[in-house]
Amino acid sequence: MRRAIDDLLGAYDKLIMDPVHGGIPLFRHEIQVIDHPLYQRLRNICQNDILSLVFPGATHSRFLHSIGVMHVGTRMFRSMVNAYLRERQLSSEVSMTLEQLDAIDYLAKTIRLACLLHDSGHSSFSHQFTQTRRIQELMARPDRFQDLWKNIDFRQFFENVPESLEHEHYSVRVAYDVLKAVDLEDAGLNMEDVLGIMETTSVQPSDAFCRHAETFWSFIAGRDAETGALGETSTPRLVMDLLSSIVSGEIDADRADYMLRDGFHSSVTIGGFNLDHLLSNLRFGWDVEEPWLGLAVTQKGLGALEDFVYSRHQMYRKVYAHKTALGFDWLLRKAIDEVLEDPDTFEWVDLCLSDMTHFTELTDSFFWEAFRRKARQSRHSFSRCIVDRVRLRHIDTREDLSAQEQEDHRLYLADALGEAPDNVVTCTMRTKFSNIRDHFDGIKVLQREPVTRRRTPRRITDVSAFFTKFGDGTITHFYRLPPEAPGVDPE
Repeated sequence: MRRAIDDLLGAYDKLIMDPVHGGIPLFRHEIQVIDHPLYQRLRNICQNDILSLVFPGATHSRFLHSIGVMHVGTRMFRSMVNAYLRERQLSSEVSMTLEQLDAIDYLAKTIRLACLLHDSGHSSFSHQFTQTRRIQELMARPDRFQDLWKNIDFRQFFENVPESLEHEHYSVRVAYDVLKAVDLEDAGLNMEDVLGIMETTSVQPSDAFCRHAETFWSFIAGRDAETGALGETSTPRLVMDLLSSIVSGEIDADRADYMLRDGFHSSVTIGGFNLDHLLSNLRFGWDVEEPWLGLAVTQKGLGALEDFVYSRHQMYRKVYAHKTALGFDWLLRKAIDEVLEDPDTFEWVDLCLSDMTHFTELTDSFFWEAFRRKARQSRHSFSRCIVDRVRLRHIDTREDLSAQEQEDHRLYLADALGEAPDNVVTCTMRTKFSNIRDHFDGIKVLQREPVTRRRTPRRITDVSAFFTKFGDGTITHFYRLPPEAPGVDPE
């Protein structure tokens, strides 16, 4: 209990200086996580694959992003607790028990570890790795998941074997090994609770979590908790869902950090938003009729939330879907497929994807060396295009084309330019914003009733028309292959 109070008051064991957030404090068990080889590998994985070939400053790593997510997740949780305490003080209800302090500290530290480890399963070049054809074939190999969890009962974390593996599954696997090596008992935490709020898992929370969840619900819900308004609903499950939405949701610590960090390192302003203003207007929200427990925003904080969503929308359009950046992503995927044609490289990557002992080798550096080796062997190779920064030659950009319309336009451009059809290629980025417009269940607006002054949770789209402007879309760029690409004759 003494440690919980000390930690809530700001005691820490180490301070990391971050260019985006400033000083980020760490507890002893978090330092042990960061020092683990499986975590240190994130230093050698760029946050934005090869975006630095377009925005030279974007060389930041998954390592520092993950630490930043932990920091933002902590701020989100604590800001909501602080706002709640301020409101209780205004109503002269200021008593707080040691059990409540202990529960808040336990949940806060569980969130911190889940945020810290949420991206630990990313492989070389982050998302581009799993979008590569031959890597997708490797990831879909039968029994891959079972090999990954060999001699470990994965059923405590997954109800079923997933049909295909994503980086989130690897993050859980990495987190398992890392947390096994950390003295969680000394920190008063439980592994299953951390893994339970990470994506893809289905976990029965520990007895400690259940106890703290009930205390936490009683603390924030007051009369609703006293009357047993949730009925037969599992309070620990609702609290776990709440914590999960902080780690990974529509308005989460992950998005908040990567928007600020990517914008900062790319030297663009469109990714900026007022994080302090947004956090100051976040609240715990619940609806006992659904039942629902999650994030909520006050009505005066809608402007900050709108800035957050619009900034993310603009980052996708102007930075992540930049015509030159997407062209390099296309070349990168082709180069990865190309070097995997070497049997030794293929077998080694295959082994790394099934064995945590070797998973540490899957970094950007591994493939950069493979690209250089291939580029030395072949002047006409995708690897040479990546190594020498040879760009696809942009022709046109269209939005929201169907697959058939993309193909028809590609063939039209090839014919009009007198190019062989295979010399004209497309690269598409899909942006998914329909959750904002249609299914924004993870966060609601607390609208104050004019007479009773009680706040009622409302769907965001019922309060603001701003979010109806967003939907799913595609941005498709059309390119000509450069002479250095395989099969293309020099002009």
